[in-house]
Amino acid sequence: MLLHPDPQVSGIKGTHRGEGTAVPVSRHRSTYPARVPSHQPPQPRVRDVIAAGGRSFSFEFFPPKTDEGERALWQALRELEPLRPTFVSVTYGAGGSTRDRTVRVTARIAQQTTMTPVAHLTCVGASPDELRAVVAQYADAGVRTILALRGDPPGGPGQPWVQHPGGLAHADELVRLIRSLGDFSVGVAAFPDKHPEAVDLEADAVALARKQDAGADFAITQFFFRARDYFELVERAARHGCDLPIIPGLMPVTNLAQISRFAAFSGAALPDELTARFAALGDDPDAVRRLGVEITTALADDLLAAGAPGLHLYTLNRSTATREIYAALGAAVGNR
Repeated sequence: MLLHPDPQVSGIKGTHRGEGTAVPVSRHRSTYPARVPSHQPPQPRVRDVIAAGGRSFSFEFFPPKTDEGERALWQALRELEPLRPTFVSVTYGAGGSTRDRTVRVTARIAQQTTMTPVAHLTCVGASPDELRAVVAQYADAGVRTILALRGDPPGGPGQPWVQHPGGLAHADELVRLIRSLGDFSVGVAAFPDKHPEAVDLEADAVALARKQDAGADFAITQFFFRARDYFELVERAARHGCDLPIIPGLMPVTNLAQISRFAAFSGAALPDELTARFAALGDDPDAVRRLGVEITTALADDLLAAGAPGLHLYTLNRSTATREIYAALGAAVGNR
């Protein structure tokens, strides 16, 4: 479910990169090879696609918990495959609770579709050796791009995040671990509306710069609703020397209650002016969905026109809204 935040922001001293002492990647002798081999043909790396000068258009899915959910996921994947996304990402679940399903779904995408999978990985509930083992599974399936995230507290919003004994505390440490294991492209999270645990917006930008210093190639934002919030994030990051591509993440509003729940994790609340527009529709789910697609399409158009390096759409394992947005954007996403 969405990006997993990494609040390496509340205890930052000063505003310069590189301050503080990094936690060691592992305090124990690893039982896994220093570099993980791959037994499948490697998928394209996201960093290579972006470096070639193209825009990145991608979709996010979550691993299902039931057979019915799995059928819905694969129906959505097959319906979106003809749109030729740059990549599709598969989340790790709150608290890392879907680890095995994430690995299985990601591997199947790599092996049975034409799409490039990006695998999520979080620090939650895992030792460094366990994280190395998951990276090895991804590599074995041919996956060469990983989204490195600290992860959500297993107890939900407002609960403390507990570091695994001997484990990693922040996403930049996970980036370093992944990069030490092979020639992976590594993405990270960024937050236009500020992470809920961040002391301020500048601290968020410092944390993003540290992730780049650790070896991150690109970032994907948490969902947001105003283009200016995205571009202000890009400007803040640049002030701290962070120039990695930041791909805006968008979620079409098709269910107001669902958006409210997600906002509790991310801090990305629906602006008052949009809330009023949805409230005027009453209990008409079709009208809500149509307005959600209209708003997201307009936001995407503004972002692309102003130079954003692409779009990342949170699909919630459904294809209809995403296909409608792509159709409305037309040549902006077709010529890349």
